[in-house]
Amino acid sequence: MPSPTKLDRRAVLKGLAGVTLALPLLEAMGKEVAEQTPRRFCALYTANGMSLPNKKHGIDEWSWFPVKEGKEFEFGRSTEPLRPFREKLSFLSGLYHPNGPKADPHLCSDMWLTGAPLHNPKPGTFNAVALDQVVAQHTKQHCRQPSLVLSIDAGVGFLSRTGTISYNSEGKPIPAENNPRRVFDRLFRGDRSSLAQQREELQRRIRLIDAVLESTRSLNKQLGQSDREKMDQYLTSLNEVESRLIASEKWIDVPLKKQDFSQLDLEVTSETDKPADYYRNMFDLIALAFDADITRSVAFMLNREDGMGISDTFPLKLGLGRTHHNLSHAEDKEGQLEFAKYDLFLSEQVAHFLGRLQEYKDLGGSVLDNTIVLFGSGASTTHNPTNLPTLIAGGSNMGLKHGVHVRNANTPMSNAYLSILRSMKIEASSFADSTGVLSDSIF
Repeated sequence: MPSPTKLDRRAVLKGLAGVTLALPLLEAMGKEVAEQTPRRFCALYTANGMSLPNKKHGIDEWSWFPVKEGKEFEFGRSTEPLRPFREKLSFLSGLYHPNGPKADPHLCSDMWLTGAPLHNPKPGTFNAVALDQVVAQHTKQHCRQPSLVLSIDAGVGFLSRTGTISYNSEGKPIPAENNPRRVFDRLFRGDRSSLAQQREELQRRIRLIDAVLESTRSLNKQLGQSDREKMDQYLTSLNEVESRLIASEKWIDVPLKKQDFSQLDLEVTSETDKPADYYRNMFDLIALAFDADITRSVAFMLNREDGMGISDTFPLKLGLGRTHHNLSHAEDKEGQLEFAKYDLFLSEQVAHFLGRLQEYKDLGGSVLDNTIVLFGSGASTTHNPTNLPTLIAGGSNMGLKHGVHVRNANTPMSNAYLSILRSMKIEASSFADSTGVLSDSIF
């Protein structure tokens, strides 16, 4: 019997309309390729900063950042749920985007993963590519979905009150998904019939858009800026859906890993009276997607800035006295304490997520060992875009050394992002306004 043909890992398939896609990472590419340790990235964003209480209130133990530096750091009460992962995570303080203080402070979520000069964009552009999408471009050939973009509110939101933290290579916002059932169907139900139905619906929408564009071409100069931006966002959304469908079709005959979905509640939504139920189901879906190697790049926006969206009322649903945005502006002791208690709630959700990643076994360790998890905010407190709260977990198989609080005085956040890319074996020379990788750090 002739030996199986070994495929070149650079082999490509022609997708629809001439789109060229890299082949999935199949066994035919050779054992040395198929057994490469996966490298994954997940960005988790919360709005409105973290609680860093005023010293006059005497509640320093509720500070999100540890008081001490180095390996002697102690978890504050708001991050206590993360203690079981002490040797799997680190706090990084002193990071900031140099363009942040120059821009409207409400733009901090827009630039968190991009570092772009939003106060002075290049002509014809606004934002730049986000870190998760740089990762996706380098990992998409290995998995069914190039990336997974999630948010507490679906869509893209709008300028300075964004509903997504992910931006494509042209700096256009990528619409986020927020419904657990739709996320589940997209990730785990890629059968031929559902793909055909999705493609038919996509083509119908494309034909409709083509008709609209043709009929408005002569009136384009009369369209307002807002209308043009909405049309552009919709086209971006269609392109994103089409790229996902094409990628899924290439994997249709490759069986998914058998998994246990019994812990999922796909009926829960972001409008629930129990926010923890929603977050934990979304985190479980991400963990399952990583475990099955469906995607290696995820961005999840947990809360939106400036009181926007359903999650602003989550503190009220948890029994606290004010909305999330209101608490972020609190100057009194009671308000700052309640703000810290909401941070405690978020820490519980992140700890649940890290626990799931730790449970799933992967090449050379756990899924957590092969995943870099970035958790943070685009402001410290009260829309202050400096000393950005930053926690990095996982990635021990990618060279990360944890269990420390590292203070990086006035260091570009993009240096941390470049360090993440290098840890993922993505040999980028720079990212955004980076000046180099972080030195004497966890990388």
